[in-house]
Amino acid sequence: MGLFRRGPKRDGRDTTPRDPAFSFFSVDEAARFRSQVREAFAERGLEVTLYPDMVTDSAGRQFGLGNLAAVCHNDDRGPRVWGELVRRHVGMVLRTMDSPSALDTLAPEQIRSQLYPRVISEDGLDPQTFGYARSVAPGLYEVLALDLPESVMMLTDEALEPLGETRHLRERALRNLRELPVEGRETIKDSDGTRFEVVLGDSFYTASRVLALETVVPQVTGRLIPPEGALVAMPFRHQLAFHVIRDRTMIPSLNAMASFAASGYEDTPGAISPYVYWWRGGTLTQLSDEDEDGEGLRIVVGEDFQALLERLLERDPRDTD
Repeated sequence: MGLFRRGPKRDGRDTTPRDPAFSFFSVDEAARFRSQVREAFAERGLEVTLYPDMVTDSAGRQFGLGNLAAVCHNDDRGPRVWGELVRRHVGMVLRTMDSPSALDTLAPEQIRSQLYPRVISEDGLDPQTFGYARSVAPGLYEVLALDLPESVMMLTDEALEPLGETRHLRERALRNLRELPVEGRETIKDSDGTRFEVVLGDSFYTASRVLALETVVPQVTGRLIPPEGALVAMPFRHQLAFHVIRDRTMIPSLNAMASFAASGYEDTPGAISPYVYWWRGGTLTQLSDEDEDGEGLRIVVGEDFQALLERLLERDPRDTD
């Protein structure tokens, strides 16, 4: 099961002091990374002030480093390519910031054709500027984003106002999402009955396709989602995992997906959620969580899901141990 992965660990976590901001880096690795960030900005004529998780320039612009640090950490080629990755990222960010806003240069209909809904963690949400954001699960929100050639622009209340009613914009964005192709897929299965599908893609909206799961599942499996729904996980923006609930294989699949989501979420650019959810009619209910000591995972189910489990076992009462 190659998709159950954690980021490369080049310095032993148990023996090497970790960086306070990015614990997947050792202190030495973080110093090297930040030095390359400073150099990349300097090559473009900008002197920046370094902070643990961001840099600022003389104009007061802030550039977060979290996703870039995770991209470098997760690249299997190691530190020898960090300079290239950092320069490419800095170049893209500065081109985007220095160019005229796409909201000012694109025609309204073109903007609508490039709108997509995006599921993000509340950690990346400013409630003061994204008042329209819709809660889709505890800690997860849906916002509208404009897809551009080199970047994704999450649209604030102010940006949406001249484009029309948010309700109509969301309907158009969902239609655009449903029309996306499935870039790649893998099936995870094991002898204990575990089976779930993973949709993969370079698109920043791959995980957000949970909002259109009723379209994705038939695309991947050729079958509709039954009334019992499905298990889903969105560890980071480029992966969506699902198991359609039809029989007792849901039980081992739930446990496996909990581990999959937690490992995929850790140290990953575009992290969304380390948990598994029950999708039913478009509503998400969280099923996995951290242990009370924070060292492991536990499955927490409510009355509706417990009743579903009992019905599945009545259909097929084989031992579940």
